[in-house]
Amino acid sequence: MGTGNTTSPTEFVLLGLPNRTKVHTCFLAMILLAFLTAVFGNSLLMFLIQVDSSLHTPMYFFLSQLAFMDICQSLTIVPKMSVDLLNPGTPISPAGCGAQIFLVLTMGAAECLLLAAMPYDRYVAICCPLQYPILLKMSVCLRLAAGVWISAPVNALIYAVYTMHLPYCSSKEIKHIFCKVPTLLKLACSDTSTDKTLVFVSGIVVLLIPPSVVIISYAHILSTVLGMKSTKRQQKALATCSSHLTVVGMVYGAAIIMYMRPNAYHSSEQDMIVSLLYTVVTPMLNPLIYSLRNRDVLGALRKLVGKYRVIQQNRQEL
Repeated sequence: MGTGNTTSPTEFVLLGLPNRTKVHTCFLAMILLAFLTAVFGNSLLMFLIQVDSSLHTPMYFFLSQLAFMDICQSLTIVPKMSVDLLNPGTPISPAGCGAQIFLVLTMGAAECLLLAAMPYDRYVAICCPLQYPILLKMSVCLRLAAGVWISAPVNALIYAVYTMHLPYCSSKEIKHIFCKVPTLLKLACSDTSTDKTLVFVSGIVVLLIPPSVVIISYAHILSTVLGMKSTKRQQKALATCSSHLTVVGMVYGAAIIMYMRPNAYHSSEQDMIVSLLYTVVTPMLNPLIYSLRNRDVLGALRKLVGKYRVIQQNRQEL
């Protein structure tokens, strides 16, 4: 494309979901309900892990990190999307768009990397239980988390800065619910074929290599579990691993569909639906999956409710 009709962007407009007058209010209510459920559920999970000493283990440390990422992901997307549904055409500044790209990519990449690191905890606990206190000391967990929180923002910052410095044509309408790199590349008044290739390659690194690590880890775990003589131990190990694999499938599946499909199979409506699944539905389901299928978390919740009831009874007696 030529660059003669380029402009320095003063503001973008997120077109978002179609404003169908009969259903958009109900749809907005559903999104807000999912958003509140995600924020409350993940906040409650983080709180339980923090206050219950029995949950001060590497596995729940990683779960608290995942819950924090889900909260941040929801806060980055849903408030602005809700404003756009209520007031179509509300602009977003280049700085705001760049910040949204940075936060979405940071949380998305961090979640993918963290989900790839979490099987190490289950692998050591199941396959090398006697070495667990040595191989997974809190210092090791902190180093793994630090690696995630350093690499993800660096990758996101590169994409955000580069994307926002591209020359854009007169059209600033983004056919999506948030600022997304591939969507913005379509608006650029320059040849972005190389950039699209780099996005695809980056997607391979982030979205295919970590799941491969997960599959290899769980292959070793499964072989060990099947060799256990205790049925209860088998059931407990499989329950914990199945929860993680369910979340892995949802997160990586949605991300792969969103970023690695060939252009011929892309449509703005499909992209927005998958994005909603990734940024709204998955953060809502994650705490439910990890809590409803986890006896330790349910036990911590019962203890918290029990303490609250005791406090209420004491107040009434006074």
